[in-house]
Amino acid sequence: MREILPALSGWYAAGAPFGLATVVGVSRSAPRDPGAAMAVGPGDEVVGSVSGGCVEGAVFELAQEVVASGGARLETFGYSDEDAFAVGLTCGGEITVLVRPVTPASDPAFGEVARSVAEGVPVTVATVINGPAPRGATLAVWDATVAGALGTEGLDAAVGADARGELAQGATGVRHYGPRGERREDAVSVFLHSFAPPPRMLVFGAIDYAASVARIGDFLGYRVTVCDARPAFATAKRFPPGVEVVVDWPHRYLHGTSTDERTVICVLTHDPKFDVPLLEEALRRPAAYIGAMGSRRTHDDRAKRLAEAGLTPAELSRLRSPVGLDLGARTPEEVAVSVAAEIVALRWGGSGTPLTATAGAIHRPGLPPAPRG
Repeated sequence: MREILPALSGWYAAGAPFGLATVVGVSRSAPRDPGAAMAVGPGDEVVGSVSGGCVEGAVFELAQEVVASGGARLETFGYSDEDAFAVGLTCGGEITVLVRPVTPASDPAFGEVARSVAEGVPVTVATVINGPAPRGATLAVWDATVAGALGTEGLDAAVGADARGELAQGATGVRHYGPRGERREDAVSVFLHSFAPPPRMLVFGAIDYAASVARIGDFLGYRVTVCDARPAFATAKRFPPGVEVVVDWPHRYLHGTSTDERTVICVLTHDPKFDVPLLEEALRRPAAYIGAMGSRRTHDDRAKRLAEAGLTPAELSRLRSPVGLDLGARTPEEVAVSVAAEIVALRWGGSGTPLTATAGAIHRPGLPPAPRG
């Protein structure tokens, strides 16, 4: 979608209707991931791809039909053993494609979404793909605003809250709801397409606990990097596939690495010569979470050293140490759950209190509407 947005923005600005096809579901060895897109615009110009060539002809015709009719279509393409000439995927996989018409009247937020993507502003677009709600209806969700509607206020509120969670992780996928946003029903299927890179998790100290923290970070959708100055410990085979492993002095690596308000930093080095200069660097840069492992005695000594290094009380207050919530964790895996729980609680303002001891709404209220005019 990112690659074809310049063309789509031009058509949209000119008021030219176009058919937008988006992969919303895949199975087995499908050639493209959810979010892959193709569009058919004025003069039957085609941009993008949903399958690498297998079903583009059929999708081209669908896009023409939805522009003419004004209604969205949902189609599934797979391999047919019975009919060798049927439209399908030769790889044996299956893709589900939503094809919808886009005009300034049908999707007034599209231009703003395109600008956000071009400027690197995170946004999630929620689109109804099935159920008792207008197929093709969209809700655009930014960090603090929304635009569009999916059919009911309850559905908008539930989807808006979930889209914000997907946005925080840069994730894309299908969620299911009741017609009024009921979370335990699956009558309405909504595709949440996030335009944001996944947040980073930086784990310093290649110890056994680091492997477990890296694994749960990967599970939560972070792009995980483990850094340690000791080559004997910082080896890829000690960590899950997909986790980047770097051999460098932690503070030097962090100094040369970009972080933002979504970045998670976990300091597991357990050694003042590593963690003090590292935390001095970390506490003076943007990050969503900065946690350091160690006993209370270790924390007190570390805090004293950091204060002597010139960190202010406000900077020191950002440090979560000892790291994690009080779960009684013992094993590396249990400690990783404790750390992950604290990260999630801090992100969403959770208290860490058992839900049985609380009252009222479990989830935070939905997002406010986007400003008009």
